[in-house]
Amino acid sequence: MEPRPVVVQTEDLSPAAAAWLGERCNVIVCPYTDPALNVHLARAHALLVRTYTRVGRDLLARAPNLRVVARAGVGLEHIDIAACRERGIEVVHTPDANSSAVAEYVFAMLLDALRPRLFLDAAITTERWAKARRELAAVRQLEGLTLGVWGMGRIGARVARIGAAMNMRVLYHDLLEIPHDRRHGATPVSREHLLAQSDVLTLHVDPRPANHRMISREVLGALKRDVVLVNCARGVIVDTAALAEFLRANSRALGLIDVHDSEPFDASYPLLGLPNAHLSPHLAAATHQAHEAMSWVVRDLWRVLEGQAPEHRAP
Repeated sequence: MEPRPVVVQTEDLSPAAAAWLGERCNVIVCPYTDPALNVHLARAHALLVRTYTRVGRDLLARAPNLRVVARAGVGLEHIDIAACRERGIEVVHTPDANSSAVAEYVFAMLLDALRPRLFLDAAITTERWAKARRELAAVRQLEGLTLGVWGMGRIGARVARIGAAMNMRVLYHDLLEIPHDRRHGATPVSREHLLAQSDVLTLHVDPRPANHRMISREVLGALKRDVVLVNCARGVIVDTAALAEFLRANSRALGLIDVHDSEPFDASYPLLGLPNAHLSPHLAAATHQAHEAMSWVVRDLWRVLEGQAPEHRAP
């Protein structure tokens, strides 16, 4: 018998959360790409993952003692929850840990794209000064634009609130009825109205199968020719080949894409090389504060190992 529960950790954890867990469990840090993972899984009572460890039936079969899978983050599409529950394995996560970070990043991308900036580190001539002010004058500012929020969950609601504070006209579309106190002044509309009216369309839906490639040629064809499309949700919700066609055909449109169907993408990625496609490497939740909050999924992991009910069980 193991003297303490064994936790296999496959991705990064904050030092404070790792130390807290290490006081209670025997923690084995083994990257998900390491062949030795199979050996450690045979002993594991808990599995701690982040974004890239895929927990399917084949992995679960190699972990006969597993009692809990803890996802330090929000999305659960890489974890087969049904297979876990068949085995009586609990799945826990941190559903609101990175919401503010992602909402901030949406506007960081928008401001980077719409408000070009030049930072000076030396004196320049009067001519260069005047040239910079002339060439970097923004074509659009956020105030007065229509912000369309597709998905009014935790992150979408924060985005709507920020947009309203910046005097944008905010519309949203969601499958659920959103209480007035969570709308932050945003107006509910049909999908068709959202697509037709949005100057900026930001996506905040989950990656359920019904949402795969939801941003299709048909949807893109219903957008304004100079729309700014922002995806900080999941890569699978956008048909990247269709988006590449749309951006090539509409040079005034912008695609601000932080998440990708394959990460990292390779040289065949359809959006590479397009001047109006701004690509970032899945940075929206990348703040120390958000990472710290996500790392404290260890508390729920420990609750399960102690036979208690977790606070944030996977839906």
